[in-house]
Amino acid sequence: MAPQHRSARRESHPQSTTETRCRQIIAQGLTARGLTARANPATFDKNHRRAIITPTPQRVAVITGASSGIGKAAAALLLGAGWRVIAQGRDPTRTAAANADLAAACKDGARLDMLTADLSLMADTARLAQQITALTPRIDALLCNAGGIRAQQHITGEGFDATFAGNHLGHFLLVHRLFPLLAAAAAARVIATSSSGHQVSPPCDWSDPQMRASWESSPAYCRAKLYNILFIRELARRGAGHGIIAHAMHPGRVASNFASHGDPTLQSYMAANPSDPPEASAATLAYLAADAAPGRSSGLYWHDKAPVSPAPAALNDADAAQLWAISEAMLARVDQPVQSIVAPAANPSTD
Repeated sequence: MAPQHRSARRESHPQSTTETRCRQIIAQGLTARGLTARANPATFDKNHRRAIITPTPQRVAVITGASSGIGKAAAALLLGAGWRVIAQGRDPTRTAAANADLAAACKDGARLDMLTADLSLMADTARLAQQITALTPRIDALLCNAGGIRAQQHITGEGFDATFAGNHLGHFLLVHRLFPLLAAAAAARVIATSSSGHQVSPPCDWSDPQMRASWESSPAYCRAKLYNILFIRELARRGAGHGIIAHAMHPGRVASNFASHGDPTLQSYMAANPSDPPEASAATLAYLAADAAPGRSSGLYWHDKAPVSPAPAALNDADAAQLWAISEAMLARVDQPVQSIVAPAANPSTD
């Protein structure tokens, strides 16, 4: 039976403008805790009267945005549970520092590989996928956590709005390029870090999906966070027949460097309100990657280790399919075509 949904908690805001409402919703947050590990199975050899330990293959996680914040904290949790973690950061200096910190978290044979790439650049994302493919033949959990907000609009050299590309399109490409590795694992997880900001996203306008003509900092971010949930919803549908489980999560208001890239109003709002440490939200991210319970469902939106109800716009299957098609077309235009993930056809009835 699918988990029962509970409504996400919302705050009332005196301001009415979309920009101000987005800033405030972005900053909402609660606390999450805990991580469940698994034991290795064993069988019994009746002839020799001894237990035969059948080792579970070391589970492998790929985590984007792992040089700081909840991505780094989630990497530490999984490394502490003995996982192999392939982590990505954008800034070389911060990534190198995270590598040193996370190496100390390794336990029970855990292994860490730290890679540098900019997910707002599709060529760089494709290179990252190649590096990951060279490191492992399978991926048990892909945590699409990288993202952020920008104070000013920036168009990349490939012609994409950086907020759109860094929060959505780069992960869309990465999931496709790593899909064979995900399919090689049993019931692999793809988890996207979204935000309650999706609740106040401007309506999807497929004539301008990147908001190029009407760009504002917080609305552009909120729209990208809506795209995260729509992408996961469609991936859950397409990937189910391939053994893929997909979920999105709201991390809450986190004490990280997130606001440092936003405009002064957002920075002031974040500074004036209490935030949870990254480890609190990272616990939910690691829970979705490692625990058995989230593996019994797919396509849900989570907070504090429980499914919650997203905004109605995030449940629009037509928009989810449209976003998928538009994203494929965008990648093809920059010479990064992907092989579309297609739900296997149902077997014809034999009745």
